[in-house]
Order: sequence, then structure tokens, then C-alpha cells
Amino acid sequence: MKMRRWPKNTIAAGRRHTVALTSDGTAMAVGDNHCGQCEVSGWRDMVAIAAGNVHMATNTGNAHTIGLRSDGTVAAAGWNKHNQCDVNDWRDIVAVAAGWRRTVGLRSNGTVVAAGRNHEGQCNVSGWRDIAAVAAGDWHTVGLKMDGTVAAVGNNRYGQCHVNDWLDIVAVAAGYLHTVGLRSDGTVTAAGWNKHDQCEVSGWRGITAIAAGSYHTIGLKSDGTVAATGRNEHGQCEVSGWRDIVAVAAGGAHTLGLKSDGTVVAAGDHECGQCDVSDWRGIQLPGNTFPYDG
Repeated sequence: MKMRRWPKNTIAAGRRHTVALTSDGTAMAVGDNHCGQCEVSGWRDMVAIAAGNVHMATNTGNAHTIGLRSDGTVAAAGWNKHNQCDVNDWRDIVAVAAGWRRTVGLRSNGTVVAAGRNHEGQCNVSGWRDIAAVAAGDWHTVGLKMDGTVAAVGNNRYGQCHVNDWLDIVAVAAGYLHTVGLRSDGTVTAAGWNKHDQCEVSGWRGITAIAAGSYHTIGLKSDGTVAATGRNEHGQCEVSGWRDIVAVAAGGAHTLGLKSDGTVVAAGDHECGQCDVSDWRGIQLPGNTFPYDG
């Protein structure tokens, strides 16, 4: 499996909301909107999206949404207490990620920019070089390098940044307190908090994409089915019946699957209507938005 350079997600899941891009470059969102994180109906010419906040604590829920335009500029909506939405001056961006209270952008030259809360050093990415993809957990930021190694900064209380020895990685994902890496041979590795078995991925095979939520981890298999491990109190891991999936996303306690026909399936926490995606059509497929790069 080859590395997906500059991967551009067209579905994203936050703490209590869900976002997707349509094939015409517009965006749609459902779920909690009390911070305006679903105010994306005016967006145009979008090629990727990201949703902030995978933190499941009862005192959280404020979130923001990020959109990457085809011209390399970035749009933002929602919670901005920590200036995580102050991205209007970013240029030449080719991929985006959003964590709790921050936004990360990857430039075409392989450098990275970040905005938002930096109390744990999660925005200290200015020295990164040769980055092919980025991921944002709650308090840590992960960068996949062109050589298949991985960098991480931020909170490391549970070892979620202990990824320096990872090799041959082609994709990364970051959850609340854990980090997941997909190897070129279709196997998966994980580091960090494992209280809910969210890091129990060593037996997975034939994986082509990964996603990480607060306490669960999702793997897309080459046959279009989906694997899941971790906390399942809202049914967010009940994805064994899904078929024909081409992309996955994981929020606080819900999971999304994009089907090859442009429709979306969802499982898990539905408290704010974030799983109301059954009528969505024409969602942009991942192959339409990024090239495969060896």
C-alpha cells in the first residue's frame, strides 16, 4: 500500500456533529450547532474538511469545523475561544486537521502550521519538515513524514506521543489520548491510553484506512468492511454489518462510513442528531480529492 500524500477527508465527525463534502464542493452538517460549528452551508470549492473536539468529558462539547478550499485557503466555523478558527491568512494548504481547541494545516512544501490552544505544546510544529499528512488528537498533534516515520508533539501522559520508533507508516490518526498508525502492509499499530482496548489493533489485517475517536478505533478493510475496537457504550463500534465502505471517520462516540455510492452510514451517539445522515447523497469520494503518491 502506498502512502496517501496530502490526504483530504470528505467526511468528519466531531464531539456531537457530523460534516461532509458533496461532489460539487459544498458542505453539509448535522448535529449540535450551539457554537455555529454546523454553519457551513455557504462554503464553496471545498476539497477537504475536519471537525474539532473528540473529548467525551461532560464539561466539553464546544467544537469547530474546518474546510480546505481548492485554492489552498482555509475556512472555519464554530468555537473560537482559543483562536482555533483564526486561519483566514493561511495559504498553500494541502491538508487540514482539527483537535480540541486547535487547527492544523499542512503546506505543500511539507511544513505545518497550527492555531489555537498550545498549553501542552500541541501547536509546536513549526520545525517539522517533509510531512505528508497530519492528525490532531485532543492535546497532541501527529505528523506523518514522507519517509514513513512519525512525529508527535503535545500531551504525552499516556505515551500517545511515543511514536518515534514507528516505521513504514502510510496513515495516522489521533484520538483523545491515543495515536494509531497504518503500515504499508495493512497492519496497524497504536500507542497511548488503552483503558477501553482502543489500542488493541495488533491483530488487524488488510486495513486501508484508520480513524480514532475519543475511546475507540476504526479500521477500513480492503474488502469494504470495517473493524472496530474500544469503548462501545453508544454502539459506536457496531459496524460489522457495514459493506462497500470507502472512507471512515470517528467522533467522540460515533462512527461514520462513506459508501462507494456517495451515501453515508453512521453508528453510535445520536444525542444531538449527529447520526442523521441517511438522506445524504452525492458525498465526495476520497479518490476524487487526493492523488496516490508512492
